[in-house]
Amino acid sequence: MADNLPVSPPAKDCTVDLLVVGSGTGMATALAAHERGLDVLVAEKTAYVGGSTARSGGAYWIPANPAMMRDGAIDTPERGREYISSVVGDTSPEARWQAFMDYGDATVNMLERTTPLTFFWAKGYSDYHPEEPGGDATGRSCEAKPFDLRQLGSERPRFRPATMSAPVPMPVTGADYKWMNLMVKTPLKSIPKIVKSVIQGMDGLVIKKEFSAGGQAIAGGMFAGLVNAGVPVWTNTALVRLLTTDGAVTGAVLNQDGREVTVKTRQGVVLAAGGFDHNMEMRRQYQSESLTQDLSLGAEGNTGDIIGMTQELGAELANMDQTWWFPAVAPVKEGALPAILLAERSLPGSLIVDQSGRRFINESTDYMSFGQKLMALEKEGTPVTEMWLVFDQQYRNSYVFAGGSFPRMDLPQAWYDAGIAHKADNVAELARKTGLDAEALASTVGRFNLLAGAGNDEDFQRGASAYDRYYGDPTQAPNPNLRPLSGTVYAVKMVLSDLGTCGGVMTDRRGRVMTAKGEAIPGLYAQGNAAANIFGQTYPGAGATISQGLVYGYIIAKDAAERKAAARAA
Repeated sequence: MADNLPVSPPAKDCTVDLLVVGSGTGMATALAAHERGLDVLVAEKTAYVGGSTARSGGAYWIPANPAMMRDGAIDTPERGREYISSVVGDTSPEARWQAFMDYGDATVNMLERTTPLTFFWAKGYSDYHPEEPGGDATGRSCEAKPFDLRQLGSERPRFRPATMSAPVPMPVTGADYKWMNLMVKTPLKSIPKIVKSVIQGMDGLVIKKEFSAGGQAIAGGMFAGLVNAGVPVWTNTALVRLLTTDGAVTGAVLNQDGREVTVKTRQGVVLAAGGFDHNMEMRRQYQSESLTQDLSLGAEGNTGDIIGMTQELGAELANMDQTWWFPAVAPVKEGALPAILLAERSLPGSLIVDQSGRRFINESTDYMSFGQKLMALEKEGTPVTEMWLVFDQQYRNSYVFAGGSFPRMDLPQAWYDAGIAHKADNVAELARKTGLDAEALASTVGRFNLLAGAGNDEDFQRGASAYDRYYGDPTQAPNPNLRPLSGTVYAVKMVLSDLGTCGGVMTDRRGRVMTAKGEAIPGLYAQGNAAANIFGQTYPGAGATISQGLVYGYIIAKDAAERKAAARAA
């Protein structure tokens, strides 16, 4: 272990009711299990607590959940079920998402009881497929209010750092991000939010608080709940192998800094260790041979170790070709993190082209669907081998770009030096600099300008969905996602990144790992990205990644506690 990394409590041989492997949404399992009286232990492979959850936007998506309803949302569980059924179809067993709906409310209530967190409804953040039956254009996503990480006390150094930091402390929620991105175009709406965020951050320094938002808030709040409850969390502690007795999982061997310990379990082991984000051999095997560069934003410990272990026990795998894809700016050098592109793809005065200089997609579509489209084109024999986000000077003057370039600022010089950004006086010159076919690019921009001028994207229906419009520019009429390009133009090279894989072991409605024969493996549970996405091949709304881990954490803890009670009564 490097000297500058935080030190974990020492691991030791012991016996507990429940061992949770992974400290992202696995913390919800531990919180729910502790509340039900179980003796629980969390083991985290990396040096930091929080997993990919701490690196995420931090939202959760649960229809008609308590935070939504107290903030004035109009929704029902029945409409939520209708929507999930519509978008999931037959790509995941119905019993799994029905259980998610059954225990969503209880999970939110549990988190607000066992942690310092308070949640609010991100009103207006549309479901990703709002036109489907039961879809909601006002959205079902919720977030944690800014949380003071100093509540972690002496455990603060062990909490996973944010992937990016602002020049001044600014706890920016996802709900505020949209408006901060539009600071030039909607100052009356945006500036007060920016000022409020800066004041809160600066005030925090004065009164010795460290306010955070997004994934830092929800993961930090759950960690604080565990600290307050006295639940042990071992870091730098990897799962080596599962222990079994007569076919049932009864514990695990863990390795902490080269030293092995044995943890025996009375009720089982919970696999919450994420997906196989950074295992490029597995990604090429299950997803695409074109995935040669590790561009995932998932936590570095997500290497799919558990897949082989569970297969040895006969576990069924599902949806291994699926990923929470996310288009991003190409990294300036190997090993650097890509910068995600969210609102940037939806804002008027921009379009995306492939290596032929032509459009191939509705740029504003949700990020998972964006990646799925690229995978589909590859399978069809027309792969997208290069992507460029093209925009004009008015766009650059109007919007924040990739989280760091503010309006009227030039793009980072490092991008130009690395050849991932180009600037030109006209489209022909831009084509020359990017290596794109000049005639094709000119034709594409001409066609786009014609459609944008009419406010109707006949080719790819950009702006037709409420989700598209959410990240558009409300001052741009008649379509907040469309405006013709003119004058100076830019091109920024894009790559397909992701938030993590979402294929894994198949589980039942109780979170138990299942075999290919449809039998539960006694004493083995899985949740989050370690398990196959309960929504199959779909991303229903912002926070669906985190919410299924949270809810199944509650479900697993409930099942384990009921099993313990039944054993005592027998």
